[in-house]
Amino acid sequence: MRPTYLEVNLPQLKQNLEAIRAKVAPAKVMAVLKANAYGHGVDGVAPYIAPYTDYIGVAIVEEGIHLREMGIEKPILVMGGTLSEQIPAFIQHDLTLAASSMQLLEAAEQAARAAQVKLKVHLKIDTGMERLGVHEYEAEPFISRSLSCSHLNIEGIFTHFANSDSADLTHARLQLERFQAVLHIYEELGAPHPPLRHTANSGAILQLPESYFDMVRPGVMFYGVYPGRGVRKTVEVKPALTWHSRVVYSKITKPGRPVSYGSLWQSEVPARIVTIPCGYADGYFRRMTDHAQVIVNGKKYPQVGRVCMDQFMVNLGGDEAGVGDEVILLGAGITAEDFADWTGTNEYEVMTNIGARVPRVFIG
Repeated sequence: MRPTYLEVNLPQLKQNLEAIRAKVAPAKVMAVLKANAYGHGVDGVAPYIAPYTDYIGVAIVEEGIHLREMGIEKPILVMGGTLSEQIPAFIQHDLTLAASSMQLLEAAEQAARAAQVKLKVHLKIDTGMERLGVHEYEAEPFISRSLSCSHLNIEGIFTHFANSDSADLTHARLQLERFQAVLHIYEELGAPHPPLRHTANSGAILQLPESYFDMVRPGVMFYGVYPGRGVRKTVEVKPALTWHSRVVYSKITKPGRPVSYGSLWQSEVPARIVTIPCGYADGYFRRMTDHAQVIVNGKKYPQVGRVCMDQFMVNLGGDEAGVGDEVILLGAGITAEDFADWTGTNEYEVMTNIGARVPRVFIG
């Protein structure tokens, strides 16, 4: 096995899901497994977690197909943008379409009619994200047409919050008001109760209980990471991921001998420098150069010199470490938030950028 690998604690993911379910009950829970299960490895996460979730969310149709080919039978909503020519794949693999425009709704009806099937659809309403969906002020004809589509099973209707992880929830509440106004359209049209309603992402699960409706969609918090620094932590979740490596080289570097490309760092005294077999090709960002820390044999040390494609160096100062000694890059006191600070990004990018060549080892 490669000495650099991710350890994914599957029982911890289950505990996180159970904590979320207890918070939002009686609402259903959709586990979001897009982007390789937020970098955790969907091949291991999906089979383990599928029995405990009501629905699965992905971003692109290929992710849904992959889950079906793995044998996952739970309902799968493809939440991202879809082209009309991709609709046959939804029919073939029993995936749920997020209909984000009148044109896509019409194309779905035509494709389902041609295939003589009923295609499951969730209507996507844009209440203020300005990414995908029919604007709330244009929703009436969209909903009216959906009610007349004989080959579509309009199973759900949803929107997505832009700022539910903020301390100021003014915009999130405005989006919620707009969505509730859309739901009233069903009454105005004399239609039955609106289909499965869902709006709450991780931030809303934590801060907007009035947004739970019939189902919630935990993403980053399912993996044990909170969606923002100022968010209220009303549900206890814990990270399930630990990024391990081992020392592959250990040496004493003399003063005045720069370390790595560009000669950006050098020690003023003799120092033990160890090399770690992980680099920016693995998702250990180059821009963390001279900012990151790792744990070697249980103690934190600074990363030094430019992070290379496949390796980086750590300054142990006067301490000792030998080839094969344990290194932890993420976990055990080093958090995704730390990575985000060192790179100037967010925790989502940190986790989803851990490279495919880093093996995932699933515990439990």
